[in-house]
Amino acid sequence: MHDAAREALEAALAGRGEHELFPCDPTLADTAAFCAAYGFAPADSANTILVAGKGTPPVHAACVVLATHRLDVNRAVRGRLGTRKASFASADETREVTGHEIGGVTVFGLPAGLPILVDAAVMERERIVLGGGSRSWKVIAPPAILLTIAGVEVIEGLARPGE
Repeated sequence: MHDAAREALEAALAGRGEHELFPCDPTLADTAAFCAAYGFAPADSANTILVAGKGTPPVHAACVVLATHRLDVNRAVRGRLGTRKASFASADETREVTGHEIGGVTVFGLPAGLPILVDAAVMERERIVLGGGSRSWKVIAPPAILLTIAGVEVIEGLARPGE
């Protein structure tokens, strides 16, 4: 059976080193449901979240943070974007900018020039589980795989541990 999402993911991951593609029930793609259903720790789940800086045109950044952390949109991200206001992008805006659905956004194969900001805590994990570009796939890899993406920036304090 032809799986365009998997083919796009494989192409985006080609040459990036060790990784595993993990199939997932699309209804279980959201982090909490995925971790509960498949036995992964939320501390190993790294979410890719699109942030929109208010401006004309809007400015975006893809931020990678652990599921156990909360992205500091109003200080850390907004400062990087150089805008007066920033917020989480809507599901429609995320789809428009990344081509991915919420619950499946991946950092691999994003449009050229889109800033990619990674919270430093992500890099401390032994392995991370990332979205796979669709709600049907996840990528399991050492966090160093993120450093294979051109222009990626690792930032201390991009996110804070959640309650």
